[in-house]
Amino acid sequence: MTDQYIMRGAVGILDSGVGGLTVVKEVFRQLPKEKVIYFGDTLRCPYGPRTPEEVNAFTKEIVRYLSLYPLKALVIACNTATAVALEDVRREVSIPVLGVIEPGARAAVKESHQGRIGVIGTQGTIRSSAYEKALKQIDPDLYVVSHPCPALVPLVESGESDDGSARQIVKQALAPLKEHRLESLILGCTHYPLISSLIGKEMGSEVALISSAEETARELSTVLHQKGIQYDGISKQGEHLFFTSGRPEIFQFIAERWLEQPVTVKQVALPELKEIPAG
Repeated sequence: MTDQYIMRGAVGILDSGVGGLTVVKEVFRQLPKEKVIYFGDTLRCPYGPRTPEEVNAFTKEIVRYLSLYPLKALVIACNTATAVALEDVRREVSIPVLGVIEPGARAAVKESHQGRIGVIGTQGTIRSSAYEKALKQIDPDLYVVSHPCPALVPLVESGESDDGSARQIVKQALAPLKEHRLESLILGCTHYPLISSLIGKEMGSEVALISSAEETARELSTVLHQKGIQYDGISKQGEHLFFTSGRPEIFQFIAERWLEQPVTVKQVALPELKEIPAG
């Protein structure tokens, strides 16, 4: 850990797996000088079918691990974890903590002139009604349809989303939404933008796909600027850190394809929070 790194601080980003890389990509684009430390809990992914107690516990474990590094802000890039654990984490740490639900809701309202919005997500996110609550706070008269798509996260995590079977999985998952004449569809899981081309083809060009990643990165930029903690020095490629609780080779394959740059991934054992020796 270099002196420069300690002086800079970093943005921590956590997710149940590879989905939060969509947020990482936007942070790289909008805040190219910031250092990112990412943790994807691929071993225990998906979080959607798990109980709120499990999701809360897992999220806090990852926060404790990331807190071993000098962070200046934290993004919970998992919709399920945002819905369950955001407020608890905010009470436990002294740095700004952002979720992905409210930014996504604001972006969807901007794209929906007639107020017809769909939400897809994991069972946990849909069960929490977090998006519906956030949307209704903006406009109580919105027409909101929420639908769980549990098959999509395993599809993304497999890294095999380019064949005919993947298209069939997406088609079956989205079929119940086709009758609602939606204007926008919130991709209420950060995994989903990784297969947005498949989702877009199934929903049609008249439905705007809303990824919270862009809006979340924009909000992060605002927070860093307001607090005067944005980094304005010289950044170096390769400073970012990526950790996963699962198989690093699969994570690295997906990360490099999505981020379009080489990444180094270290495997970390949870809940012991110890790095697994190489070899």
